[in-house]
Amino acid sequence: MSLHDDAVLVLKGYAPEAAHGDQAELRQAYLDHLARHDDGMWKACGAGHVTASALVIDPARGKVLLTLHRKLRMWLQMGGHCEPQDVGLEAAALREATEESGITGLTLLPGGPVRLDRHPIPSPCNWHLDVQYAALAPAGAAERISEESLELRWFGYEDVPGVADASVVRLLEATRSRL
Repeated sequence: MSLHDDAVLVLKGYAPEAAHGDQAELRQAYLDHLARHDDGMWKACGAGHVTASALVIDPARGKVLLTLHRKLRMWLQMGGHCEPQDVGLEAAALREATEESGITGLTLLPGGPVRLDRHPIPSPCNWHLDVQYAALAPAGAAERISEESLELRWFGYEDVPGVADASVVRLLEATRSRL
C-alpha cells in the first residue's frame, strides 16, 4: 500500500467524538486534496501537502516536550514532511517525533490521529495539511536536540498557552481528553 493510500484510509477512519465543525470540514478537505493530487503527500505538491506530527507528552509528569523550530522561531510539536520510506502516517509521525526529540521508545497514543490542522506556510509549499498524533514518552526519557530545533523544553500543561500558538493548545487539549 502506498503512503497516499494509507493517508486516505487513515482520514476515512478519522472520526473524533466531536466529528463536526472544523475537524469534519478539514477531514473532507484533506480527502478532496488527496483525490485531486497524486503527489499530495509530498513537499513538491504546490497546492500543499499532508504532513505528520506528534505532541510528545509525559502524562505522569503533566508535561509536554516542545521544540523551538529553527526556521519558524515558534514553540511547536514535533513533526514535518513525509518521506518515501514512511510506510504510513503513523510511521511518519513517530519518525519525526523520534528524530526531533531524540527520545527512543516513544509510542503513539492508541486510536489514530488526535487532530487535524491546516496552516499556510511560505512558498513553494503553501499549505501543510497536518495529521496530528500524540506520542507517549517512556519513563526517564532524555531528549536530545536536533538540527531542526533551536531548543527543546518540557512545559507543564498549564504553561503551554503562554508559549505556543492556538493550534498547539488545541492539540494538547484534544490529547488530554484521550488520556
